Amino acid sequence: MTNEQYYTIEEVAKMLKVAYLTVYRWIQLGKLHSKKAGKQYRIEKSELDKFMELTKRK
Repeated sequence: MTNEQYYTIEEVAKMLKVAYLTVYRWIQLGKLHSKKAGKQYRIEKSELDKFMELTKRK
């Protein structure tokens, strides 16, 4: 059992200094993996770390 930390779209947007819709679009395009909890998306810290590493390389 893991104790993975999860973020909302709002939290990720604040951390990356981008708009809410930008993060939402990344999820819709499959660039940022997330899980849906009810109506809200949750992004695992490990997935966010992977995404940031991949985008940093480009």
